[in-house]
Amino acid sequence: MQIVFYLLLKIALERQMTDTGKARKIKLFQELKTDILTLGLQPGADLDEASLSERHGLSRTPLREVLRELAGEGYVELRDNRGARVSDMSFTTLREFFQAAPMIYGAILQLAALNRTQAQIDELKSAQNDFVSALRKGSVAERTLANNRFHELTGEMAGNVYLLPSFKRLLIDHARIGMTFYRPMNNEMADKLSEASLQHDAIISAIEAMDDQQAVELAEKHWNLSRGQIELFVTPSGIEASLGSVSRPPKTA
Repeated sequence: MQIVFYLLLKIALERQMTDTGKARKIKLFQELKTDILTLGLQPGADLDEASLSERHGLSRTPLREVLRELAGEGYVELRDNRGARVSDMSFTTLREFFQAAPMIYGAILQLAALNRTQAQIDELKSAQNDFVSALRKGSVAERTLANNRFHELTGEMAGNVYLLPSFKRLLIDHARIGMTFYRPMNNEMADKLSEASLQHDAIISAIEAMDDQQAVELAEKHWNLSRGQIELFVTPSGIEASLGSVSRPPKTA
């Protein structure tokens, strides 16, 4: 009987340790993701694995599991014998971002309108409420994260295994270079934030109505709204000629 007791105690302790380890890994993943999206960790910054291990109570093996997961989603880069670093941004990646963004956003919203579930619609509406609240009284980081979550949900609605990885990678850089959009410096910029919120509402309506053509048109309007502001801060000279546009589905009779 005593042996059984100790065996059960051992199993319970091992399970508790496993649950604690999982919780720490999730916490680290979310912390690094947030810091990268909001520029708490700058593009190209090296990640100190020893410091991260100590701060989060994780050994190197689970820490590297988290870093591999982040690398798989595009948040960090893993380098042989040089450790991990935050995914970099350069004029080349910015050019590719501007070229790909309108096409990918259009495809995502079109598929979201065709594939969404009611539960996902409800979650998207909740995310929009969070975004509106962040616009009214949140910090720049909170606004950025709320907007990112709204668009993450549209990607989940689209549910395309080929398109989703590219969309997730796109959202990372959109959040980072779009931080300026959520720091209005004049009334015109503040008005654009209000317009962005209204466009979110229209996107929800189009997706809920399963109107894929309207969803694509809204994707183009929404992209153009933020693109203009982003260009003021990050667009290299001459890039305007290759910004691209949203591909629209053919209209049905």
